[in-house]
Amino acid sequence: MNVLFTRIKVWTAWLRCTYKNNRKRFWLGGLAFIFLGFFIGQVAPPIDFPSGTYIHISKGVTARTIADRLAQAHVINSPVSFVVLTHLIDAQESIKSGTYHLEAPMSLFSVVRMLRNGAQSIPVRVTFPEGMTVREMAPLISKAIPNITQKTFIQAATPYEGYLFPDTYDFSPTETATQVVAQMRKNFDMHIASITPYITSSGHSQKDIITMASIVGKEARTLSQKRIIAGILFHRLHIGMPLQVDVVFGFIFNKPTFVPSVKDLRVRSPYNTYIHKGLPPTPIDNPGSNSIFAVATAPQTPYLYYLTGKNGKMYYAKTLVGHQRNMRLFLR
Repeated sequence: MNVLFTRIKVWTAWLRCTYKNNRKRFWLGGLAFIFLGFFIGQVAPPIDFPSGTYIHISKGVTARTIADRLAQAHVINSPVSFVVLTHLIDAQESIKSGTYHLEAPMSLFSVVRMLRNGAQSIPVRVTFPEGMTVREMAPLISKAIPNITQKTFIQAATPYEGYLFPDTYDFSPTETATQVVAQMRKNFDMHIASITPYITSSGHSQKDIITMASIVGKEARTLSQKRIIAGILFHRLHIGMPLQVDVVFGFIFNKPTFVPSVKDLRVRSPYNTYIHKGLPPTPIDNPGSNSIFAVATAPQTPYLYYLTGKNGKMYYAKTLVGHQRNMRLFLR
């Protein structure tokens, strides 16, 4: 009997010890699980990580400022974790300034490693269709290169309206507005080189050719149509007739497409070709080589009027009476 009681006591003690140990293990396991979840939450990429965008780190800013900037942009979950990690691995002084491409979601460790290694110069591609104005280009540039504001680009590019060649460009994400404009100007010079002999033999200055091309490019689609319309507009200039083209009002009112009212035709603007004779003071957009070549090789023509019918065809007239007849026939 004593032996039985002894065994029972041993078993009871063992069960109590096992229960206590299991309870400790349970709590330790729970705490470890909570800590692991918290750790993962701190270092994992945010759910709304801004993949495919760029972030600019300015020179000389503190790790805390960078952490706040990254958290606001949803690149990291916690600015505190960023500061702690950079302190633990002694990376606070080795973060490099620059514009970084956030191609895919990154962990906190990957973000810190990226900032220590420095920005990779991954070009951004921007396409400018023919006929865009500087003001229309500005949002595209600002979106592609965030450190260039629309205002900054407009200030740098406006003096070169008409001479920024419409094309597809690969820009460095660290470029300035001045550098972007310089690249577009260089591209213009390269494309205009083959047309320069035609401009020289046309009897018109390059400025007049580019300004006329900025108008003609919006008035017609094909090369042959552009050449005839350019000839008509030069004919108007030759006889002292106002150009009277509607496309200038889109530039005046800063709207891509604009149908002027009778009141608009009297608006006071040096670009209003209804009240001012001659060409506008500057180009009204940035024409392509096709339009520039068309103007440089414009033929002499007896026509003074033109219109695009509802069927998409161009109709020409020598007199106002003939033009009015075309309007009745092809615009109604």
